[in-house]
Amino acid sequence: MSEKKEASPALKRSWFQELKAEFGKISWPKRNDLFKEAAVVLVSAILIGVIIVIIDWLLEMGLQFIM
Repeated sequence: MSEKKEASPALKRSWFQELKAEFGKISWPKRNDLFKEAAVVLVSAILIGVIIVIIDWLLEMGLQFIM
């Protein structure tokens, strides 16, 4: 029968220390930059939605003309 081996406390501590070190390397955006990037995403999504609606409307009109 196989027995489950548990990680030693030293390995767990080392893993958490490395994790903490990696979180320290994260560079978070400034609030102003985050706001600008979010605005660009929202405007882009709205523009793409409008373009899709216009193309859909044109295709619908074209199909009604054919039929």
